[in-house]
Amino acid sequence: MAALGLNSDTKKSKKTFWKRTSDKVPGSIKPVYGAKHPPTEAVIQASIGNIDQSKNRSRRADSFADFDNSTLDAWDDTDDELMLQKTRQLSVEEDVSSSTSRQKQDISSTNSGSVVAQAKAIDINSSALYQGNVGGPGVGIRQTVIRESPKPVPPAMKLSNIPVPDREAAKLQKFGQLLSGPMTDLEELRKISWSGIPPSVRSTTWKILLGYLPSNIDRRSLTLERKRAEYFSFIDQYYETRHEPIHRDTYRQIHIDIPRTNPLMPLFHQPEVHEIFERILYIWAIRHPASGYVQGMNDLVTPFFVVFLSEFVDDTAEAIDNYNVKKLEEEKLSFIEADSFWCMSKLLDGIQDNYTFAQPGIQLKVNALRELVQRVDASLHGHFGRHNVEYLQFAFRWMNNLLMREIPLKCTIRLWDTYMSEGDGFANFHLYVCAAMLVQFSENIKRKKDFHGILLFLQNLPTKDWNNEQIGVLVAEAYRWKFMFADAPNHLSTLKK
Repeated sequence: MAALGLNSDTKKSKKTFWKRTSDKVPGSIKPVYGAKHPPTEAVIQASIGNIDQSKNRSRRADSFADFDNSTLDAWDDTDDELMLQKTRQLSVEEDVSSSTSRQKQDISSTNSGSVVAQAKAIDINSSALYQGNVGGPGVGIRQTVIRESPKPVPPAMKLSNIPVPDREAAKLQKFGQLLSGPMTDLEELRKISWSGIPPSVRSTTWKILLGYLPSNIDRRSLTLERKRAEYFSFIDQYYETRHEPIHRDTYRQIHIDIPRTNPLMPLFHQPEVHEIFERILYIWAIRHPASGYVQGMNDLVTPFFVVFLSEFVDDTAEAIDNYNVKKLEEEKLSFIEADSFWCMSKLLDGIQDNYTFAQPGIQLKVNALRELVQRVDASLHGHFGRHNVEYLQFAFRWMNNLLMREIPLKCTIRLWDTYMSEGDGFANFHLYVCAAMLVQFSENIKRKKDFHGILLFLQNLPTKDWNNEQIGVLVAEAYRWKFMFADAPNHLSTLKK
């Protein structure tokens, strides 16, 4: 009896269920419309009437009805594989053209949402056929390939109106953002300065990277004012002592070396420039008695002087080389002098052991260069040994003058961009640049078969036509050697002795 009651209840529930949802029954016979068999006008009007009536009826809480409404588009296709073979024989071009024409007629005949949805379904099926997918219009066939819903298409852009800045303009913009911010990010500034600094912002960038100017933009003007006043107070205090017996030799050596500074540039032939250099070098020597003035320091002032001078004149190389400093206001010229002094002091603070008694810093670096070249170019190192060429005979000047006698001044300025970005560039990275320089001319050196030929070539390297491109290659090679050997446990063993 219980079973009978259960069966009767089951039948009743099934009857009730199917009765409630009799308007949409899975598996019921429904007309399927496609490109070959579009819906007639009567069917369209009937569907419009059904939609209007359904809007007026209150929504019933029926889970199956909700499911059925959400999957109406699934009934457009079926999975009959037999019908699939027949569909492949249909003409693709004919179906696409007929589908397009009928779609336009259907859309223009009614604004109903259901008819538009059917027209879109026809368009999707016909475009799938055109692309080579299986399936055909007018037959219930479900595609085995899952189609992704089309992504929204952004509005058309007029490419001709989009500015495309070149690399240098974009880089200059990046520098402007960093330098004009309330607090300059030093790490980011070093990163973008490594590959070169635009001339228009090089003066400020150098001062910040060297620590002469603070990162805080609000403190920079006060710092400049204070440091410039401090420098000229040194002039008033010490410069008159240059004729005293205790300082006479120092001043005499400075006075002799300054005319030798960049003799090919008319800028450095002017008496006003000579006086500026004399004051800078003499004040530095007086304030650093442990080393005093050493020949070669005069060369280290020139990049700072040229860069800071270019801040007030045209940024063309020809204008700087031949610029008459008398055209510049005396106040601006004093700014250039004071800034050059402080920045040169910052540079020498990191390599002062190169200029103390017996110059031990240079001795260590030359020995380190020998060790490095032995590792990166053993054949060149052996060539030096066979012809009795000592590294000290040519590399001493490279370390003492930071390669300024070996490359043009414009290349030195570009090289210093990278040195300042490295943090310890003048002290350590310069070693790898010297090694890269030797490797660069390795084949030329090995073609020289005698001691004098090798030294003559090394003291007159063919770099007079170099530009920033060659310096970029040089520092990239130097960085490679640094990356490979700087942290090696047995690298540069002579530095540990």
